[in-house]
Amino acid sequence: MAPISVNIKHAGKTHAVQLDTDLPPAVFKEAVYNATGVPVDRMKVMVKGGILKDDSNWAKITPKPGQTLMVIGTAGELPKAPEKPIVFLEDMADEDLAGLERPVGLLNLGNTCYMNSTVQALRAIPELQVALGVPPPNASSSSSSTNPDLGGTLPRPLRDLYANLSRTSDAVNPASFLNILRQVNPQFAERDRNRKGSMGIGGGYAQQDAEECYSQVLNSVRDVEVPDILIRPGAVNGGQRKRFVEQYMMGEMRRELSSPEAPDEPPTVSNEKIMKIECNINSQTNYMHSGIMSALTSVISKTSPTLGREAQYTQNSRITRLPSYLNVHMVRFAWKADVQKKAKIMRKVKFPTTYDAVELASPELKEKLLPASRRLQEIEKERAERRKVRKRTKIALAPSGLSIGTQGSTAVSGEDVPIAGTESATLAGGALEDEEVYRAREKKELESLIHSDLKADVGSSTTGLYELVAIITHKGAAADSGHYMAFVKKSVFHGPPPTLYTGSAADNATSTTNPENDEDWYKFDDDKVSVFPKEKLSTLDGGGEDSSAYVLLYRSKDL
Repeated sequence: MAPISVNIKHAGKTHAVQLDTDLPPAVFKEAVYNATGVPVDRMKVMVKGGILKDDSNWAKITPKPGQTLMVIGTAGELPKAPEKPIVFLEDMADEDLAGLERPVGLLNLGNTCYMNSTVQALRAIPELQVALGVPPPNASSSSSSTNPDLGGTLPRPLRDLYANLSRTSDAVNPASFLNILRQVNPQFAERDRNRKGSMGIGGGYAQQDAEECYSQVLNSVRDVEVPDILIRPGAVNGGQRKRFVEQYMMGEMRRELSSPEAPDEPPTVSNEKIMKIECNINSQTNYMHSGIMSALTSVISKTSPTLGREAQYTQNSRITRLPSYLNVHMVRFAWKADVQKKAKIMRKVKFPTTYDAVELASPELKEKLLPASRRLQEIEKERAERRKVRKRTKIALAPSGLSIGTQGSTAVSGEDVPIAGTESATLAGGALEDEEVYRAREKKELESLIHSDLKADVGSSTTGLYELVAIITHKGAAADSGHYMAFVKKSVFHGPPPTLYTGSAADNATSTTNPENDEDWYKFDDDKVSVFPKEKLSTLDGGGEDSSAYVLLYRSKDL
């Protein structure tokens, strides 16, 4: 429904205010504050049936265009216009844009940190924004979407929210997205019965589980298709459009159920699609990998058709398809029967910033992954050695005033002087080649090692090697309270864009910006965004009530 114009009467003056019944009353109260200067916490808006509350239902109030509403409350100082006029990103000069590198946060609208952390963590998937049709930051606000026909109710508000986050230097109000999220998933509209509202009646919205929100948001965008610009030439589509979440974020698991008590009974094999892998945490779990391996093997009791009685069965699970993005759920909340509620498992569990998932794969998939996986690991060691050589060379040349040329050699009066004693893969005389030359050669070699089945599978991991790009943490001791935050690697925002294969965007794509050695992170605490040093990541392992890793997002390593 389109917004309507209503009149607000306060202190003998009448103000015209826009009212959008699709948005919560809190949004309307903010508009009233901007018009009258009455702070929201001491504002009373008189409507049909009494006083407008944050949980009031517009359908029952039935406001009409031109209707006059009375506002009671003492006005404070009216909001001042900004000292400097607002300038949109598309109107800024390059030098002004350079200072706006840090991403912005989201306002907390009352126990919405679970949603804010989910939205920020999913920003670590640039391909999702391409699939949603989010215009690039330097495009005009009127730019058309690259994928306008979005299925479902939530994709469009999510696209608009990401577009707003990329076009401002101030924290964004996610009220519109939150309202649609609660319509699509009513569980997130649950009220907190233990807390009173600002008028002493009723309760505000309850805290929710960030992992559940993360999963529900992905489920709500499952109909979004993979655009052609993300499909590499030669990939097989089977004659039908691919769904983004299914291709880029869902793996496939094979489960085999057998009983040692009935060796003649053939094992039962089932296959299923999975959106996450779980890390079980018990008294012996110290590392994420061991928790994952524990979750892949379980023992259950069921009736044996051959024995005619209850028997113990072992279920062994292995992954038959690894997606480009791997979600790991740290199972930190467990039901305690003695207190009849979920309790948080605070045990310290270390997680890696790079993860080799080949061990989780089935024998068939492992055979396809290993050639490229092993070579990529060797290449990464060689890249690290080259960085060391260039760093030592730079330090050694600094006192003499010499500079390092683009090919790793010293430059004096325009002539290249080779640096001897670096490594085997060098130019004649021992100087390192330009890094882009190495990368092109390495990419060509790795692509020749990738199995043809993996090349044809859009959105799959071709090596089984992953790097950590986003974390959702929980702070507190209880499952139904506490605070959620998101941590996203800086390279997500300042690194190369996703590979595009067709269209003008592919021709104009540039791979700039984040230094290869910049491994720091951004911490998103609702509207507050700060740099989080990589050295502090270990503080998110858990072990107490402070922030503990809850959802981990790994991205398949680029070639």
